[in-house]
Amino acid sequence: MQSPSQPNNKRQGIPLRPIDIERGERLLYRLTEFGRLLWEAGINVGPRQMIDLAETLSMIDITKQDDFYYALKCSLLTRHEQEALFDQMYQYFWFVRDNPNQQKKPGGQVKNKQRELRLPPSERKRLAEHMNAKEQRKDIHRDTRQSERKPNTTARDRDEDDNDLGDPQSGAYSAIERLRQKDFENYSWEEVQEAKRLMAEMRWNLGMRPTRRKAPTQRGSYPDMRRIVRRNLKYGSEMIELTWREIKLKPRPLVIICDISGSMSLYSRLLLHFIHTISNGLMNVEAFVFGTRLTRVTRQLKRRDVDEAVRDVSKSVQDWSGGTRIGDALHYFNHHWAKRVLGRGAVVLIISDGWDRGEADTLKAEMDRLQHSCHRLIWLNPLLGSPDYRPLTIGMKAALPYIDSFLPAHNLDSLIDLGNILTNIDDSRPQRDAYNRRKAVEAWTNRKP
Repeated sequence: MQSPSQPNNKRQGIPLRPIDIERGERLLYRLTEFGRLLWEAGINVGPRQMIDLAETLSMIDITKQDDFYYALKCSLLTRHEQEALFDQMYQYFWFVRDNPNQQKKPGGQVKNKQRELRLPPSERKRLAEHMNAKEQRKDIHRDTRQSERKPNTTARDRDEDDNDLGDPQSGAYSAIERLRQKDFENYSWEEVQEAKRLMAEMRWNLGMRPTRRKAPTQRGSYPDMRRIVRRNLKYGSEMIELTWREIKLKPRPLVIICDISGSMSLYSRLLLHFIHTISNGLMNVEAFVFGTRLTRVTRQLKRRDVDEAVRDVSKSVQDWSGGTRIGDALHYFNHHWAKRVLGRGAVVLIISDGWDRGEADTLKAEMDRLQHSCHRLIWLNPLLGSPDYRPLTIGMKAALPYIDSFLPAHNLDSLIDLGNILTNIDDSRPQRDAYNRRKAVEAWTNRKP
């Protein structure tokens, strides 16, 4: 009787084509995605199970659907009571995920009751988005599948393919790089959905601030007299063992004030997704939006589903895509909310393009007061991503002298840079005297492309 490994041994002397190598690598990538889906659904799948699966596939004919299904089931499933859940995930991932119009069981029967699929929240959202755009392909999927659509090539072309197939996901990475550098206002619907997914994967950390409390530590700057006395009682009160304390550190609070007026309409929703990511990734975050008036949206953005959170924000805000009065909005914030949310060395993010219909003197006074009330005042301007941008509007001219950091917020790369800046905020404050303010304004006004 012939062993299962003999067919593979016969092919050992035959060199594989580049397309075969790429398909094999892509199959391993798909299997890793399937293992991650099972893990999110509650099935214990780890590196050991995936290695066993990779070794098992070399012993079977993967072109036979039943053999492939039972190989996955035997390698990845360890508990009999999770068999029904495994079947649902298998049906969804290999038959429904890329073709939502047909849902097949492993045996080949068509199943149309989509509500019976108990998917993780991330996969439910992905399936809904995929069904809304089932006739279109994302750039990432196009790049990773481009080699399969090529016609028969010459030997020279195959050699070039060999040089380009070092990484099966290189096309996906290049598509992500293009997406990260692309301006938000130029996004298509599919790119917006991909940007939301990338934002959800971002991890945020704020700089630490020293508190007035001290915590026990092995090596510190302050002696812990109570512990010293207790530990040395056994030595007749001789000071033999010393213990120490160090100042306790906590993350700084973050306050976000976002412009949702008409001039920001191309950026508002994506920036709200960005604020939702920060609000759910950090502990102490307060969020406000403004047009002609200020509205607190911290409670709405605490919802786990980002689309529902943005929908609640749009319902609670009365001046969405209206006019802009930055000075009046900051006046209301300084007199009604500053004492509540600006304690303990808070960092303030203002997201606006600087177009303002209010009084410039009011904006100057409120920016000055806000800057002195917070540890760091950062202004994010989506228009700053353009190389020929100049802060020439009245609102931007009035606010610029009181800004500690003036940064762009027009693409994903700019948001990643912001995350690095927030992480590196230390206990020192920037210089806020009149000379440095005037110097900063001159630098931005005379900016060269």
